[in-house]
Amino acid sequence: MADTKREIERKYESDESGLPDLTGVAGVATVLDKGVAELDAVYYDTPDERLAAASITLRRRTGGHDAGWHLKFPVSSGVRDEISAPLSDSLPDDLAGLVRSRVREAELVPVVRLRSTRDVSDLLDADGTLLAEVSVDAVRAERLTDGGRTAQWAEIEVELADDGDPAFLEKVDKKLRKAGVRPSDSPSKLARALQETAPKNGRKVSKKGKKEDGKADEGPGGAEAPGKPVSPGDHVLVYVRAQRDAIVEFDPAVRRDVFDSVHSMRVATRRLRSTFKSFGKVLDREVTDPIGEELKWLAGELGVDRDQEVLAERLTEALDDLSESLVTGPVRTRLRTWTEHGDTGARGGLIAVLDGQRYLELLASLDAVVTDPPLLKAAGGDTEKVITKAVKKDFAKVAALVEEALAQPSGADRDLAMHEARKKAKRTRYAAEAARPLLGEPAKRLVKDMKSLQSLLGDHQDSVMTREALRGIAFQAHEAGESDFTYGVLYGREERRAELTEAALPETWRTITADAAF
Repeated sequence: MADTKREIERKYESDESGLPDLTGVAGVATVLDKGVAELDAVYYDTPDERLAAASITLRRRTGGHDAGWHLKFPVSSGVRDEISAPLSDSLPDDLAGLVRSRVREAELVPVVRLRSTRDVSDLLDADGTLLAEVSVDAVRAERLTDGGRTAQWAEIEVELADDGDPAFLEKVDKKLRKAGVRPSDSPSKLARALQETAPKNGRKVSKKGKKEDGKADEGPGGAEAPGKPVSPGDHVLVYVRAQRDAIVEFDPAVRRDVFDSVHSMRVATRRLRSTFKSFGKVLDREVTDPIGEELKWLAGELGVDRDQEVLAERLTEALDDLSESLVTGPVRTRLRTWTEHGDTGARGGLIAVLDGQRYLELLASLDAVVTDPPLLKAAGGDTEKVITKAVKKDFAKVAALVEEALAQPSGADRDLAMHEARKKAKRTRYAAEAARPLLGEPAKRLVKDMKSLQSLLGDHQDSVMTREALRGIAFQAHEAGESDFTYGVLYGREERRAELTEAALPETWRTITADAAF
């Protein structure tokens, strides 16, 4: 089973003088010499180095206290999430799954071997608590492909203790700089090794982890990113690429069950589907509609049990807001039973989906859209005119649905019209997001307005769904001989929330139409 930890560290260049005296660092009472360790790590990547292009490292290391497989994902500068697994001859399946959205069906091969002599010291406070681990590493790098070039260097690495205060690294940094030690230009040993052992006239990876052949960086599927957008096609493809990248990047987080990752990945699929529809004059829908159907499938798989969870949270919060005098019968037990009955254990099924061929084919089809886009004539037309027309068209659809909802009396027909308006508001919001780099402030205002409308209509739809759930739970309680009084109270409160939402819609819509520049 893989373990995860947040790694916060800083790297510095080193010379023959080794580690400066750090006893003067504020908070450090003892610098404890932990001895020297010999480390031997082999780094794996695809032949075209897709992991390195994304600043992801995958290695098998022997020696030291943490021998095993290590997979590191960048979080921010100097911060990475490290997932480790016990030492084995082959890559563990759970780690392989975490890089699958990048690797796809390519082979992972050894690309670099790093052998390091590590002189380790612990920085301890007055209570003997570890503040940080500091090491001086003498590194010998060997490229295992493309001619086997070698390089060597020395560096100082300062890694914050688990749950340590990142501000402590600033204190160490100040001391090291005062001693003449300068920060490393490279974010990782692997990035430096790839740079310094790159074959002559070959494609290099810079110390910043980016390609250095004069071309744009590669995307998740090895596709070259576009330059500055000029045409309507350029602008749409920038947004499409960003959402494709989001799906790929959230894949490992979904597998690791990181908070909100499923929702974020699902939103990226929705943005893509909406973009294909909104800009159907730019990208050929004969090509994108089938992809949109596959995105709808993926969103459905990501959403299994999600709607039930949202309803359960809403009902639990509503129940917590009631005074005890309004809670009769085993309401909490009944709600818990309803929630657990709806929990189908979808997580295992979702991982199977992400491991499946259908998902890989969807990713490949998205790669094809950004590398060989199905552009129509309008893709090369007047940029502002084409993009503006698409956004206006979506806004007009929202307007028609809102007006339809306002014309309906309260009831099922109005509920349906408001729900449809909410979906179109999302689509218009995403179209405005894609248009924002070109259209500026008007698109920015439209994004804000559509978010406001979407939130209002979303609250209404949540009330509709919650009332439907309450009817079902109340029926179950009644059949079991339990009091259904509390469910009626909750139902009445949801009705009132819906009424307030409906009452707020006319004024909200007047504000939006007065503000709209489309």
